[in-house]
Amino acid sequence: MSEKKDEEILEEETVKEAEPAEETETADTAEEKADSKDAEIASLKDQLMRNMAEYDNYRKRTAKEKTEMMPDITARVVGEFLPVLDNLERALAADCSDEGYKKGVQMIYDSFNETLEKLGVEKVPTEDFDPSMHQAVQQVQSDDHESGKIVTVFQNGYRIGTKVLRFAMVSVAQ
Repeated sequence: MSEKKDEEILEEETVKEAEPAEETETADTAEEKADSKDAEIASLKDQLMRNMAEYDNYRKRTAKEKTEMMPDITARVVGEFLPVLDNLERALAADCSDEGYKKGVQMIYDSFNETLEKLGVEKVPTEDFDPSMHQAVQQVQSDDHESGKIVTVFQNGYRIGTKVLRFAMVSVAQ
């Protein structure tokens, strides 16, 4: 019996000696796990910050593109309505015996012009010929006008700021 007790005591001592080693291994493993978790957290934070920065840049870029596209879109839409404005001008220039009808067309024309002004559309000036805003369709001899001056406007031109929507079709004095 004493041999069994001696063996049990030896086993217990061996187990007790082995336990601190296991605890050390467990502590090292726990520390490694904590380090790997910290590294993973740092990696995820970095990824999150990069995604947030990328989204912010995307938002700014799309807002900038939107503001840059707005004048082009406005120009295209207004350009489609210019023939309507031309027709209203022709209707006002035509003889009409019904004053109420003519007054109604004038009101529509004025309202249309006000809307174009709100959009920043203005008529191209037609005093001096400027090839960047006028299209010379005819040259005429004129004693009343200096050379390079516009004699007749066949079709008004329009612009938004410096962007020409439609060139004015004019005759120019030689």
